[in-house]
Amino acid sequence: QVQIVESGGGLVQPGGSLLLSCVASGFTFSAYDMAWHHQGPGKQRELVASISRGGVVRNYSESVKGRFTIFRDSASNTVYLQMNSLKPEDTGVYYCSPRGSSWFGQGTQVIVSS
Repeated sequence: QVQIVESGGGLVQPGGSLLLSCVASGFTFSAYDMAWHHQGPGKQRELVASISRGGVVRNYSESVKGRFTIFRDSASNTVYLQMNSLKPEDTGVYYCSPRGSSWFGQGTQVIVSS
């Protein structure tokens, strides 16, 4: 069955960095575009970054563009989100998924606070 496990979250000060990881199994990872989503406190989940199957095309929401980088390693079925220059509004739970699917993991919590 599909398994998606996100990790790497934590508490970080504004301006800091985190690297999130997502390991996927149970489907053909290389056949899917992948995406990271952010759900802030009391808000709906929103897509913040996506990467094409081959890793060439990457898209970002305006809120994270220039600060976050998505990349993937098909050899290990892993997609990453490098988060730099973190802001308090980046606080929330981050999920990854095959883009357009309803497959999500349990998420990883990020708290940006001084």
